[in-house]
Amino acid sequence: MARKHLVSVLAGVLAIGAFGASGGAFAQVPANIEKALADPTRPAADTARDAARHPGEILALAEVKPGDTVIDYIMGGGYFTRILSAAVGPKGVVYAYQPAEFIKFKAQYGEDQKTVAAALANVKPLNGPMTALDLPDGADVVITVQNYHDQHVKPFPVDTAAKANAEIFKSLKPGGVFLVIDHAALPGATTAPDALHRIDIAQVKSEVEAAGFKLEAESPLLASAADPHTASVFDPGIRGKTDQFILKFRKPK
Repeated sequence: MARKHLVSVLAGVLAIGAFGASGGAFAQVPANIEKALADPTRPAADTARDAARHPGEILALAEVKPGDTVIDYIMGGGYFTRILSAAVGPKGVVYAYQPAEFIKFKAQYGEDQKTVAAALANVKPLNGPMTALDLPDGADVVITVQNYHDQHVKPFPVDTAAKANAEIFKSLKPGGVFLVIDHAALPGATTAPDALHRIDIAQVKSEVEAAGFKLEAESPLLASAADPHTASVFDPGIRGKTDQFILKFRKPK
C-alpha cells in the first residue's frame, strides 16, 4: 500500500502540474527563506531536524514572502513558527495558533507558545478552542503541519474540520495559499486519525475542497515507501520516518 501511495502522489504532481521556478518537482528556495533557515538564533534542536523536514522547500511551495501575514495553524512546539517569523521579516506577521484544548491536555504547549511569542516581535499568539475557531482576516498563507488529523480525534465534534476549513478560507485573501502536511493513512481508514494519528489523503482533499479551496499541487517530498501505514506515528519503530503528504490549496481569486 505504501508503494501505491507514493505512485499516486507522484501521479498527482504530474496531473496537477509541477511547481517551482525551474518547473521541476520541488520549488526553488528563495533568499528570504534561505536566510530564515540560517538564522543563528534558531534552536540547535530545530536546525538538526531540517534535513528530514525540508522546511525550505515546503515554505517555498507555500509562497511565503517578506511582508506576508501567515497563520501557523496548530503551531505545536513552534518549529515552523520560528522560520516563518524570519522569512516574512519585520514588515510581516505570523499568527501562532495553539488550540486551547491542546494547552489543557499538555501545559507545555502553552509554554512553547509563550516562549516563541516572547522571543519574536512579529509573532502574535492566538489561543481559543478549535471548536470555535476565530482567525484574523487578511492572511496570505495558512500552514498546518502534522495536525490536520487532530480535528478528527474523538474529543472533537464530527464537524470540527469542516468548520475550521471554512474559517481558514474566510481568513485568507483571495489567491491565498492553504498548505496541509500530515501523516498518511491507508485509503479509507476512517479510524486512523484517532487510533494512529494519521489521515487518508483523499479525505483531506475532499474536506478542504468542500470549503471552496482548489487543489493546486501535491508534493512527494516527505513520502516514504517504507511506511506500512499501520502503526501509530508515535511508535518508536516509525516515529520520524512516516509517509507524509503535502497538499497545496488555493483560495480562488
